[in-house]
Amino acid sequence: MAVNLKRLSDQVMVITGASSGIGLTTARMAAEKGVRLVLASRNEEALAKLADEITNAGGEAVYIAADVGIFGDVKKIAAEALNKFGGFDTWVNNAGVSIYGKLMAVPIQDMRQLFETNFWGMVYGSLVAASNMKASGGAIINIGSTLSDRAIPIQGIYCASKHAAKGFTDALRMELEADGFPISVTLIKPSAINTPYKEHAKNYLGIQPENPPPVYAPETVAEAILHCAENQVRDLFVGGAGKALSTIGEYAPRLTDRIMETTMLGQTANDAPDSDRALEGLYEPNDSRLSERGNYDGHVAESSLYTKASLHPVLTGTALALGAAGLAYTFYAKRNSREH
Repeated sequence: MAVNLKRLSDQVMVITGASSGIGLTTARMAAEKGVRLVLASRNEEALAKLADEITNAGGEAVYIAADVGIFGDVKKIAAEALNKFGGFDTWVNNAGVSIYGKLMAVPIQDMRQLFETNFWGMVYGSLVAASNMKASGGAIINIGSTLSDRAIPIQGIYCASKHAAKGFTDALRMELEADGFPISVTLIKPSAINTPYKEHAKNYLGIQPENPPPVYAPETVAEAILHCAENQVRDLFVGGAGKALSTIGEYAPRLTDRIMETTMLGQTANDAPDSDRALEGLYEPNDSRLSERGNYDGHVAESSLYTKASLHPVLTGTALALGAAGLAYTFYAKRNSREH
């Protein structure tokens, strides 16, 4: 059965991890486009404020406090969507958290907790969404990472969870396609994004964690998510740097290992002491600020030419062709004028 995705203005969308970062940015952007929203995260205070914000602006949003690492909570998210809107068209598995520290320094309990959110939360959400979409169709959008393809030191268990997310998402896509269900399954792989990701992470470095550059704005991911809600896309990098890292890691893995070993520690932390972890959220939510962005001090890229080209290859090709033709005409005109 062919996949036929609705226009955003006709959709109901579920977003997990909706109270900060990429999820929050996506929710606000989707609301502006007329999407009816089911907002989920562990932070009920933040969700209530966000739902009020969207409703007061003329949109439609309901919320449910839920821990995606608990299968019963994820089922409640779907039940809320069915109760309020009669169903849903897109389910975005966005909730996630990280841990900074060498693997031998991170307690096993923390590793398991991270997997409950990053991997099992995605599994539960995908299975619940697919079971509800088998007849009506829709889109499942899983937020992976550049690190779904290429591991780095210092965030090893996060990398492992995102590798697992990629494997699960790819297998689910093939099975749903083979069974003929009209469901699009997308894996989005962001590069480093300026969200409160660092503040929410558990940190065993003893110094402040940092985003390795280049760093992109959360809007770049939100735009990709909304595109994939309307268009069937297998997978997508957000940020050309992520694609470059994945490609280098694939074709020169040992060289990439060496580069990571010598550079990544310096790029994922600074020398400032890390004494305040008040917003840390591995086990429970502690941030109700409704913050889309984090405290990254360096340059933040507000767009990604690579991602825009990936989303609109025909338009991009046409624009490049027209640009090349314009340059050629300019060169010819100048040359012709000199000859005369």
